[in-house]
Amino acid sequence: MKNYIKTVCFLFWTCVMFIACIDDDVEEGTVDLQTGENIPVFSVVMDDGQIITSETLKGEVSLIVFFHTGCPDCRKELPVLQKIYTDYGQRIRMVCISREESSAEIVRYWDENHLTLPYSAQENRTVYYQFAKSGIPRVYVIDKELVIRSVFTDNPLASYEDLAEAIETCL
Repeated sequence: MKNYIKTVCFLFWTCVMFIACIDDDVEEGTVDLQTGENIPVFSVVMDDGQIITSETLKGEVSLIVFFHTGCPDCRKELPVLQKIYTDYGQRIRMVCISREESSAEIVRYWDENHLTLPYSAQENRTVYYQFAKSGIPRVYVIDKELVIRSVFTDNPLASYEDLAEAIETCL
């Protein structure tokens, strides 16, 4: 009976995570920001309690990343982003923002995968919808004037080289 319950729980959570990743049928977002556009005014609280706003990013090269730890493509992209953070963290500001995911879920995933990326847990899509209609992972490389210089999505996923080149052009 215990194994049956474990199996049912595993299947349930697998389905929940899979649906969370692909649940883009809802087209509530009204924008799909592109290269050359300014980032919207937004505010998030990071895992260390720091408040990040569009205004606090002014004057810094930034990466704004939207993710969900249950998304298979995000799981592939997060280690690449961790390497970028390790190599460029002193020269850029990285802001990873979850899409419909709690802090507890992120902490668990971060611990299991030895990630140190700064993140903001968002249990809804409010901030996400200021940037995009659908699709994760989504990585925006922002210059010091808050202009989007590169956008990377899941088709194809950004490589370390892609992200490093986009960052270097902004530094």
